[in-house]
Amino acid sequence: MTTTAPIRVTRTAHSQLSQIDFANLGFGNYISDHMFVADYKNGAWETGEVVPFGPLPMTPAILSLHYGQAVFEGMKAFRMNNGSINIFRPQRHSQRLNQSLARMCMPPIDEEFFIEALKAVIRTDEKWIPSSEGSALYIRPVVFASESRLGVKISDEYKFVVLTSPVGPYFTKPVRVKVEETYVRAAEGGTGFAKCAGNYGGAFYPTQLARQQGFDQVLWTDAKEHKYIDESGAMNVMFVLNGKLVTPKLTSSLLDGVTRDSILTLSESLGIQKEERKVSIAELEEGFKNGTLTEAFGVGTAAVVSTIAVIHIHGTDYALPADQAASFQQRVKQKLHHLRVGNEADTHGWNYII
Repeated sequence: MTTTAPIRVTRTAHSQLSQIDFANLGFGNYISDHMFVADYKNGAWETGEVVPFGPLPMTPAILSLHYGQAVFEGMKAFRMNNGSINIFRPQRHSQRLNQSLARMCMPPIDEEFFIEALKAVIRTDEKWIPSSEGSALYIRPVVFASESRLGVKISDEYKFVVLTSPVGPYFTKPVRVKVEETYVRAAEGGTGFAKCAGNYGGAFYPTQLARQQGFDQVLWTDAKEHKYIDESGAMNVMFVLNGKLVTPKLTSSLLDGVTRDSILTLSESLGIQKEERKVSIAELEEGFKNGTLTEAFGVGTAAVVSTIAVIHIHGTDYALPADQAASFQQRVKQKLHHLRVGNEADTHGWNYII
């Protein structure tokens, strides 16, 4: 649908803004005052409205709770140096959301409608946008089946909700990861490329086991042979190997990360060649042994760049060299920051200024 109708805003009478410690935000600890809510009924999305954040009326029989029709996105808005608000790459997020919706047999959301919903809730909670480096207003659009029925079927009714949260860095220190060779995040032909809720629920148990062993995250491997690296936790993963930026090639089991795409696009301007290809566990081991693996890091909207300090392979902890300001991951992280806040020209058309 394409909508030109104005989105109605009902403001809260009891703002929680004064209770937020902007110096110690963490990630996802606070939800902003308002949310956008729209319903899909009778084959179309309604205009929707911005309302105070709070419970939604629903029954325990809604189909998403039973059969998993639920997808989401993760995005960020930034306060620019000139005071403007920048939503980073909303068109790309809209495209990926619709790919996820299609995979889960859910109705698409028109890009114009999607962006207008984002703008409405962000403008309403503009004062919630933090300004310190490394912080942002995290945006969580979520769509789920809301029809109340127990029969196994594709839902005829859905809710589209947009929440926001002021956030600081996702990881505050380098992480230790374990190569996972028993459990599987996703298989080719499955839903790995979609940001559907079940992908994350299924990953909790092996991640919990890894944390009990002293690791922060897992490095997922392919479902067929457990020979090739897929992703890092809930993020894409990149390596600097033999002086090149190397990352697993996209398949139907990997999420097409927006931060991943941004970093690959920026790599040439930072003087490094890129390769999108299969990355084997054996190649990582060899890279550690001969010193050609110099960086490893996760990339995603939440963390942006998360330095990997240790990779556990076949019972051995392999340590990466200490991260330096001159490392590729730090240089590209700074370049992304400068681009988002207006220190550098946006030659790619990624910033959506409101």
